[in-house]
Amino acid sequence: MKGDYQDLVDEISALLGAPATLENRDFRLIAFGAHDSDDDLAMDPVRTRSILTRQSTAAVRAWFEGFGIARATGPVRIPAAPDAGVFRGRICLPVRYRGIVQGYVWLLDQEPGKPGPEPAALDAAMEVAQRIGVLLAEEAKAGADLSREFLAVLTAGRGWQQDMAVAALRVALGPGGDGLHAAVCVAPWPGEAPASVPGAAAVCVVPRRGRGEPGGGAGPGAAAGAGPGPEPAGEPALAVLLRLRSTDALAPALAAVARLLPRAAEATGLGGKGGAGGGSKATSSAAATAHRVTAGVADPVRGLADLPAAWEQAVAAARAAAAQPRFGPVAQWSGIGPYRLLATLSADPVDDPAARTLLTPANRELARTAEVFLDCAGQAGRAAAALGIHRQTLYYRLARVEQLTGLDLDEGEDRLLLHMALKASRLT
Repeated sequence: MKGDYQDLVDEISALLGAPATLENRDFRLIAFGAHDSDDDLAMDPVRTRSILTRQSTAAVRAWFEGFGIARATGPVRIPAAPDAGVFRGRICLPVRYRGIVQGYVWLLDQEPGKPGPEPAALDAAMEVAQRIGVLLAEEAKAGADLSREFLAVLTAGRGWQQDMAVAALRVALGPGGDGLHAAVCVAPWPGEAPASVPGAAAVCVVPRRGRGEPGGGAGPGAAAGAGPGPEPAGEPALAVLLRLRSTDALAPALAAVARLLPRAAEATGLGGKGGAGGGSKATSSAAATAHRVTAGVADPVRGLADLPAAWEQAVAAARAAAAQPRFGPVAQWSGIGPYRLLATLSADPVDDPAARTLLTPANRELARTAEVFLDCAGQAGRAAAALGIHRQTLYYRLARVEQLTGLDLDEGEDRLLLHMALKASRLT
């Protein structure tokens, strides 16, 4: 399909007598025409960066979108802006399919005072752009059509069932199945999967898992990596298999994921401060997890053999983002620190006799005090300052914690046990 895009871009270049570039709606470069001009202004910083890095910055995107290109149905002329790195004006041909923008074809406008492309030539170029829109929409739809195969991989039991599901998805993806991918989890996700996600090879909704249901360990509210067992019920999650160009090119993938969050937050009524990125107090209550729409991105994998493990990483990262606002609404597995280990624990921390009483709603403030104290490496002064209380109040609360848990906070192993229980409680 890459060759099809290149042929169509070359056709537009020939029609308008100027090199054209094609970007998807996320401003990722798909194809570009040959450039043999001696005009130094033609290769301005914005155009050069787009071709060399195959993407544009968020600032460049916002600047161009300010001219209404996402809503336009015909060519849009954009003037030069040297301060923004745009030395020559642009002509943007919006690429649409059934009224939905799929991407943009860009051409350099003629210098001031010189005639631009003839209206007939622009009309012919727009017809080619419509053909490009069909291809882009079909490519996006192909990813959505693989939802059944993708879901089977994520929910199959370990062993031969999972191996068969992976093999079926590999066949469905064709040669692209051997490429580089990243698994993404967005939770909670209401309703059906979106019609398309830029850069996605496959998209599906992973349904809610009940307690003790096989495969519950793969749900966004269950412990990632755990097998069948009495896992906590999880909210439905959106699973996305994103194509990557390299392990160092995660930025476009993260941008695509971030744009899914407002849609989920609005549909679930979790927008605003409680939505994707709102802050919350550092309490041991698991309620915070259910009031934030978050996403997790796994480490890139090549091929599909490691996709089930990558999905578990994505689930764990999304849960960590919900538990700790400091990770942001989109968390990467590589960046969640100790939560990588905590998310793999299959035991329910509330069932630990040392933590059971402390993790009840009645002792929420004591649990928060203990967590902050342990986060501060047991330094009373720092903990008291962080909590905004007197040292004597801190000592009193810690004594109550020891009474309730039966632990000795002067002992390293007891501190480790309590700290792990408090952190893991956020993920339940």
